[in-house]
Amino acid sequence: MAKGVPQTFENHTRIIPAFHGGVFLTFVINFLWSAYRLIRFPSADSFIALLVAAALITLFFYTRIFANTVQDRVIRLEERLRMQRLLPPDLRPRIDEFTVKQLIALRFASDEELPDLCRRVLADKITDQKAIKKIIKRWNPDYLRA
Repeated sequence: MAKGVPQTFENHTRIIPAFHGGVFLTFVINFLWSAYRLIRFPSADSFIALLVAAALITLFFYTRIFANTVQDRVIRLEERLRMQRLLPPDLRPRIDEFTVKQLIALRFASDEELPDLCRRVLADKITDQKAIKKIIKRWNPDYLRA
């Protein structure tokens, strides 16, 4: 998402057309073509081509999983540090009660509303990321995402 467009709940997901569309579509076409060749003209070469095509599709998904996992760890650290700074003394001991998913959703809350939102998430046991994001009133954009 371009920085010029204000980020909201409705548009905060990040899609990279060349990666999510172009690369993935190319890998799928290659897989289908390799499967067709193996069925029509079975050989060791066509079998290896199908294995490589399957490996490329698997690699596509794992690159996203690995990047997102590292990003989630960074978000967890950032949010815990932010909470140490912004939460009132009675809530600070409860920071470890937040799950990674809750922390990921809470990162979009403004500094001003974070303490009240944290209190509500813990009190109401809100675990669904979408539900947490929807109750944020002042969206804090995150443009640096994998």
